[in-house]
Amino acid sequence: MEVLIIGGSRYFGRRLVQLLHTAGDQVTVLNRGSHTPPAGIGHLVADRDDEAAMRAALAGREFDVVLDQVCYTPRQAEISRRVVSGRVGRYVMTSTVEVYFPLQGAEPALVETLAEPSARPVEPDATAGDYGEGKRQAEAVFSRDPDFDYVPVRLAHVLGGGPADFTGRLAHYVSRIRGAEPVAVHRQPTPASFIRDVEAAEVLAWAAGATVTGPLNAASDGAYDVLTLCEAIGARVGREPRFHTVADDETASPFSFPASRPMDTTRAVRHGFTFSAVRQWLPDVIDEVS
Repeated sequence: MEVLIIGGSRYFGRRLVQLLHTAGDQVTVLNRGSHTPPAGIGHLVADRDDEAAMRAALAGREFDVVLDQVCYTPRQAEISRRVVSGRVGRYVMTSTVEVYFPLQGAEPALVETLAEPSARPVEPDATAGDYGEGKRQAEAVFSRDPDFDYVPVRLAHVLGGGPADFTGRLAHYVSRIRGAEPVAVHRQPTPASFIRDVEAAEVLAWAAGATVTGPLNAASDGAYDVLTLCEAIGARVGREPRFHTVADDETASPFSFPASRPMDTTRAVRHGFTFSAVRQWLPDVIDEVS
């Protein structure tokens, strides 16, 4: 396949680039030029917020698939949609579990139909600083009569422990538990879904070559609340976690959620992707932080 990756320079994006390249795909990365892709990977330089620059960079190019790693706003989605129209067969957007919040419906797990993007009004000025709303509205833009196959992959909370993880979220817990410092949690934290950085890259690479369209949840099997996550970390580093309880309307640690639900991955599994279990890879990821 001829694959264009928009962004993809950091974290699991670098793994995605390498996975596709190793599989024999012709991979080109488009970014602002601050990070150079590995040897053997094509490189185009443009700011995705600059439509003229995007058009110039992609002039005369066609791709089987676009993998959009850094689409955060409806404006970015509109620009990309216009620029790639007629030159791509499939568009995979990296989305997020946060499109489901605040929670809708009463189902015990998050299914794709709980966040129906095409029904949402697009309000570009309303998304500033709101990651989930930006992704929701970006999905809405792409979902309205696209002239290509469109798949938003809604990733669970991504966990990675190596230096590529710029978020520092897992490292926050490992550091505090190892240092016998209390972790801020809500009174009754609820379970959430997670996915390893490696598996996030794998499911995106799979989605690029699949035929399914429409939203797909992507999460490793087994939901954890923050207390269970801390217990697993404590067992690995040899320290009993300590906790500090805060009210539901107060800020707690990164993965303490007063209202959350696991993700239902039935749709992706039915179409051929097999997820691992969190318990299988979590110890290794904790060790990477260590």
